[in-house]
Amino acid sequence: MKLLLTSDSHGMEDELLTLYDRHKDDVSDYLHAGDSERQPDSPEMKPYKAVQGNCDFPDGAYPNHRVESYGDHRLLITHGHLYRIKMTAMPLYYKAQETESTIVCHGHSHVAGAYQEGGVIFINPGSLRLPRERPEQTYAILDIQESKVSIQFLNIDGDEVSDLSCQFELRT
Repeated sequence: MKLLLTSDSHGMEDELLTLYDRHKDDVSDYLHAGDSERQPDSPEMKPYKAVQGNCDFPDGAYPNHRVESYGDHRLLITHGHLYRIKMTAMPLYYKAQETESTIVCHGHSHVAGAYQEGGVIFINPGSLRLPRERPEQTYAILDIQESKVSIQFLNIDGDEVSDLSCQFELRT
């Protein structure tokens, strides 16, 4: 099962629609980890299960977090600002434990990457508008196959950013 993960698009419209069109035949769900700066009923946001970011207005247009089930795994999606993700992952790790999530998707820092800590996989797809620490504007494709998880990072043109892409084993 493949999921498209994006975050921090900060007002982009055409690009979100392009991602949808590019991947509509190969992903089963679209997740946006906040700071879209778009209304939930706008055409570019309709395909996305989105959460509230610190730059999304009005406050409360989206939920602060979502928990989605994919097979035997639960995925927590949140922007990260309410969990101080720029300082530490511990509050977000505790939220993953609380929600029984094995995968966490967040944004806020605009830094693309993925790692596993305490059995939980953390993924930040980066930013479509304002990347930090790297020049590429990125999003990610998460592929869940039983206990194996592959994360492919792509630039805004759809080309793989191979040094970011990675694989992990999940515990059920």
